[in-house]
Amino acid sequence: MGNGNNRRGEVEDVEMVVEEVEDEEEEDIDDMFAVVSTEKKKKKKVKKVKKIAPAAPALITTTLDSASDPEGYYQVILGEQLDGGRYQVFSSLGKGMFANVVKARVLSGEANEVGKEVAIKIIRCQESMYRAGQKETQILHKLKQADPEDKKHIVRLERTFEHRGHLCLVFESLSMNLRDVVKRFGKDVGLNIRAVRAYAHQLFLALGLLKKCNIMHADIKPDNILVNEQKTVLKLCDLGSASDASENDITPYLVSRFYRAPEIIIGYPYDPSLDMWSIGCTLYELYTGKILFPGRSNNHMLLLMMELKGRFNSKIIKKAKFGDMYFDDLGAFQSVEKDRVTGADVVRQVHITKPSRDLRARLMPPASAKLKDDEAKVLMSFIDLLDRCLALDPAKRLTPKDALLHPFIRGSV
Repeated sequence: MGNGNNRRGEVEDVEMVVEEVEDEEEEDIDDMFAVVSTEKKKKKKVKKVKKIAPAAPALITTTLDSASDPEGYYQVILGEQLDGGRYQVFSSLGKGMFANVVKARVLSGEANEVGKEVAIKIIRCQESMYRAGQKETQILHKLKQADPEDKKHIVRLERTFEHRGHLCLVFESLSMNLRDVVKRFGKDVGLNIRAVRAYAHQLFLALGLLKKCNIMHADIKPDNILVNEQKTVLKLCDLGSASDASENDITPYLVSRFYRAPEIIIGYPYDPSLDMWSIGCTLYELYTGKILFPGRSNNHMLLLMMELKGRFNSKIIKKAKFGDMYFDDLGAFQSVEKDRVTGADVVRQVHITKPSRDLRARLMPPASAKLKDDEAKVLMSFIDLLDRCLALDPAKRLTPKDALLHPFIRGSV
C-alpha cells in the first residue's frame, strides 16, 4: 500500500554513512518498497568510487604524527593495508563524531574469510575518544554474547586491533542506511506499510536485546540503522553513545535532536524507554518520508511534541531538572520565537491542553482518497502503535515486549 501523505517538508540532507556504488534499475527494486505513484522516477546519478592500486609503501609508512588530521581523525589512504596486511582499504564511508569508517577487503586470515568485505571504524586519536571506543567494544561484546545466533538485529563486531595509535573496530559489512533507503525508495512519500512493519519488527527485537542487557543505545535514528543488499534485513549500529542504563546523568543534548525524547530535554530521569521514543520517530519517518519533530532547538522540540500529544503531566514538570526553564508556575509553556520584525528572540506563553493535530490527522489520507477497509485497519493499528511509542510519560511508553505483541507487528489486523 502506498502512502498518500503529501505534507510539505523535506528530510534534511544528512552526512551519508554508507554509499552505494551503482544505482539499480526500477525493475530490480523489491516490490516491498513500491509506493503508489504515477510519476516516473528519474534515474539518479550516483557518485562512483574508483578502486585504486595499493599505495606505494613510502606513502603508507608516513610518521605517526601525520597519520591523523588536527582533529584526530585517521587520514585514510585508499589501497592501504591495515593490521599487518590482514585488510586492504578500498573506500571511505564518511565520518561521525567519534570515528571515520572505511570499507576493506580481507586479504589474509581464515580461508573462508579471505575476499570478504568488512567495515572498519577507526576511532579518533584522542584519549577520550579512545576510551569511548573501548566502551563501545565492551557493549558490543556483551550484546554479541547475549545473542549468539545473531537473531536480534544488532550489528556484529568481529574483532578489534590498533593501527598507528588508533583503535579500530571491525564490523560485518552492510549496505545502505535507512535514511538513504527512504530517499531512494520513498522520497517525500515514504515506504509502503509492509516494509515499515518488517523493519519495525526487527527494531523491536533489537530493542528487546538492549533492554535485556540493560543498555541504552541513545542515538537511534534512520542514519544508524543499516540494511543488507536485499533491503530485507536491518541491523541497529553505531553504539558510540550507548551506555549502561544505570549511567543516566541528566544532560539535555543526549540523542540527535529530532529523535530526542522529551524527558531528556526537560531533565526528567530517563531510562531505556528513551530508545522507544526514537523508534517511534523513526517509524513515522519511514512511512511518511518526513521528519516528525523538525525542531530548531530543544524549546521548539517541546512545542512540536505538545502540538502532537497534548500537555505534559504537571508532576513530571515538577520533577524535571529544567522544568522551570520551559514552564511557568501555572504550567504555561514559555515558547521562544523569533520576532518577525527585529529577528530577536521573544518569549510567548502558550497554553496547550489538547493536541492540535494528532497522529491520526497526520497519517490518515483525506476523505477523498478512500482506503479499503483492510488497509484502513492496518493504518489505524500502525497509528495506535506509534501513539504508544510516543507517550510523553516514559513510564507509559510501550516496552519492547509489548511492541512485539502489538497487532500491527503480529499482522493480526
